[in-house]
Amino acid sequence: MEAIKETNFHFPQSNQFYKGKVRDVYHFADKLAVVATDRISAFDVVLPRAIPYKGQVLNQIAAHFLKATASIVPNWLEAIPHPNVSIGKKCQPFAVEMVIRGYLSGHAWREYKAGKRTLCGETLPEGLKENDQLPYPIITPTTKAHEGHDEDISESEIIRKKIVSQEDYAILKKYTFALFEKGTVMAKERGLILVDTKYEFGKLGDKIYLIDEVHTPDSSRYFYAEGYEERQAKGEAQKQLSKEFVREWLIANGFQGKEGQQVPEMTDEKVASITARYIELYEQITGSTFQQVSYENILEQIEQSIRTSISI
Repeated sequence: MEAIKETNFHFPQSNQFYKGKVRDVYHFADKLAVVATDRISAFDVVLPRAIPYKGQVLNQIAAHFLKATASIVPNWLEAIPHPNVSIGKKCQPFAVEMVIRGYLSGHAWREYKAGKRTLCGETLPEGLKENDQLPYPIITPTTKAHEGHDEDISESEIIRKKIVSQEDYAILKKYTFALFEKGTVMAKERGLILVDTKYEFGKLGDKIYLIDEVHTPDSSRYFYAEGYEERQAKGEAQKQLSKEFVREWLIANGFQGKEGQQVPEMTDEKVASITARYIELYEQITGSTFQQVSYENILEQIEQSIRTSISI
């Protein structure tokens, strides 16, 4: 089965190209063309094999939520000319990611378990267990590192270091809470719990926009609502809907992204099983049947879709 591992398009009007872990981004004068490839990363490492349809899944989930939240928060998206492509406004990104948590999971739980009771300036109560619901959602921002890992940072540090102005940060907070509330409602409708997620924002002129992906399984953690209370009461692991299953497989095979460790062999069977899980994620989150794009001449189709959208 084929997959999109990379793109190498040459657009005369493009003045910059950025290759992220998953996305290839082509910059134009006032727009971005973002191609969601089938690359997959874990522990800040791009794995050697691409996963068929993963890019389409992420791009279409992001588009689903960007359209659903556009009346709440303005966003960058203008068009989806191809299932793997998003075209939108070119904004100046803020150098922070707005992480919001409704439950004590992942990084927050690891910090709490280590004895910390303050996370990014937010005080957490005593006596919580892993995956417990927090008294109220908290924002735990991180810096956006060009190299290495993102770092936790508090609101007061962000403003003191002038990473974001106090006026702009107030808007980022308002938008973050509004988006999380909408995402929580949409998740509940699908029998899910939105545990935590992250949002990125940018500015164009004097206006702030939501940029990048939103509420995808790569940027968010979901639990299945059914059985959540019973699993918590018994101290059992929660049933998750995220790419956590990929991380768990890597850990079980001796890989956590540390120096000297080798990525375990990704057989055709393993790649096919990951594809199946991503399609399951799409259908569970959106409530729609996934329509697989044809890989025949897909790079040519993607390139042409960008040329048509940008009027090249």
